[in-house]
Amino acid sequence: MKRLIKKTVLIATLVTFVGILSVSMATAKEKVIIFHAGSLTVPFAKMEKIFEAKYPNIDLLREPGGSTKMARMISELHKPADIMASADFKVIDKTLIPEYATWNIRFATNQLVLCYTDTSRFAKEVNADNWYKILGRKGIVWGHSDPNLDPCGYRSLMVLQLAEKFYGQSGLYDKLIANRPKENIRPKSVELVSLLKTGNMDYAWEYLSVAVQHDLKYITLDDHINLGNYKYDPFYKQAKVKVTGKKPGTWLYRSGKSCTYGITMIKDCSNPEGAVLFLEYLLDPNGGLKVLKDMGQPPFVPCRVSTEKALNTLPAPLKKLVEVKN
Repeated sequence: MKRLIKKTVLIATLVTFVGILSVSMATAKEKVIIFHAGSLTVPFAKMEKIFEAKYPNIDLLREPGGSTKMARMISELHKPADIMASADFKVIDKTLIPEYATWNIRFATNQLVLCYTDTSRFAKEVNADNWYKILGRKGIVWGHSDPNLDPCGYRSLMVLQLAEKFYGQSGLYDKLIANRPKENIRPKSVELVSLLKTGNMDYAWEYLSVAVQHDLKYITLDDHINLGNYKYDPFYKQAKVKVTGKKPGTWLYRSGKSCTYGITMIKDCSNPEGAVLFLEYLLDPNGGLKVLKDMGQPPFVPCRVSTEKALNTLPAPLKKLVEVKN
């Protein structure tokens, strides 16, 4: 009798285990890992909700950060990722192609603005004509992200260099940098938002989309210096910022160019099918691109690659959403 009871309990336990295992397998989700620029955090969070509602069997795992840092996590630390979205498409070209990625789609633009709040010193006085004079005043706390880790960081420095040329103010760049201690440099630009809102910083350089998404006050700059208009690329090229290279102890120069975001799929990604589904949603004018537009970041419609060869290397579902344009 005892043996029969034990056998019955064992069978019941096995049935329960198999049932739990079946439910677990049925509810297990495919994962798509996305490394992306910090400035894409808010729109990508919204895209995640929309996309996962449409594809409930896919779980998007996003990791935001400075674009250069995120690309190096893939190329140097070999962190697993399916997709990489950069605030500067050149980061993908320089860091991931050809070893870790094959193609690079340009999907959106942006521009630099100077952000502040009502509690910022001289908030009632600052404007598009005097902002650089205020940043140079003693006691003003302003900052930007790390140019070695985040494109917004080296673009912030480019804006200051271009302002010196545009306003004809010799020595302006050095004067402003001298009034910005190193502790005011943060790993990624979105970290500066909390410093502004808590009153620990008066002014910070951000992308226009970030300013809009976080309800910050901001100063828009002339197109000659805001890095937001590709027609001024010849003027932007005058700005050059020295940043760390791929290997420790090496350096390279970033030249001024209008803000252009790029995205790619990593060659050895674990879920290429899921990655393509998300990219197809992102590049859709009625999908992810609409989210970007609604959040203050102008998308390219259609999105762009630079050559026919690049177009031909894209996954088939993406080709219809992309054009060849320099």
